[in-house]
Amino acid sequence: MGTVLVVEDTLTEMEILSRCLQRGGLSTIAAASGEEALEKISRQKPDVIVLDVVLPGQSGFELCRELKANANTSKIPIVMCSSKGGEMDKFWGMKQGASAYLPKPVDQDELLRTVKLLLKSL
Repeated sequence: MGTVLVVEDTLTEMEILSRCLQRGGLSTIAAASGEEALEKISRQKPDVIVLDVVLPGQSGFELCRELKANANTSKIPIVMCSSKGGEMDKFWGMKQGASAYLPKPVDQDELLRTVKLLLKSL
């Protein structure tokens, strides 16, 4: 149905998000940093990216901005997930180009619903 790149530096959280998406019939690729995500995207372009905000090195906000500025990746929908769930954080995430912003702990049903909606809009 689609491939989702999960960019999350916490192993447990990455497993939870990946399993949730896989149970929904999606294939997943995992990356633990922005740099690793860029490397994986260069090899296999995902249909959707689920992106943590707090990452080692480059933040999720910075990675989102970079992906949206690049013609090869600008059309990939990005779902930001973060423990920073305030209105200003959501506003800032959307301003960077995110298609959706979900607070942690992520509601798995909402994540799957959001990703599938974004896949349908492609």
